[in-house]
Amino acid sequence: MEALNPAYLSVLAAQLASLSAFLGGFAATYLGTLIIYRPKGRAVVLTVGFAAVAAVAFVVTVVAATMLTALLHTAAPMATQRTSPAFPQIVMTIGFAFGTTALLTSLGISGWIKSRGTGWITTITAAIGMLMILAMTVKVG
Repeated sequence: MEALNPAYLSVLAAQLASLSAFLGGFAATYLGTLIIYRPKGRAVVLTVGFAAVAAVAFVVTVVAATMLTALLHTAAPMATQRTSPAFPQIVMTIGFAFGTTALLTSLGISGWIKSRGTGWITTITAAIGMLMILAMTVKVG
């Protein structure tokens, strides 16, 4: 694995923190709406579970990205600058991947709460979204 330039990694971390804060807020709102609505069934349990995983994963990503940005800042204290950015970078990457996957899975399953037709539409749409994200991250990463 190629080591990333600290300036590049810092900008990437700031971008992922912003995006994860937005998506985490969406996932938490979505989760709250499902819990208040109180529908019943297996699809609801799975949708709520994946929404919760997404919300938590995005919060973890925001914290890891913030720590990474602080570690890589040129004005960081000398003791901080000697700390390896590897762990927060790994946590940020895994958190974002889990959050994205869980959110799209939750959205894909959510249609089954309403009907079979809606379930197929949301499942296919979420699967296409996952494939597009996978294709982009493999190509860029």
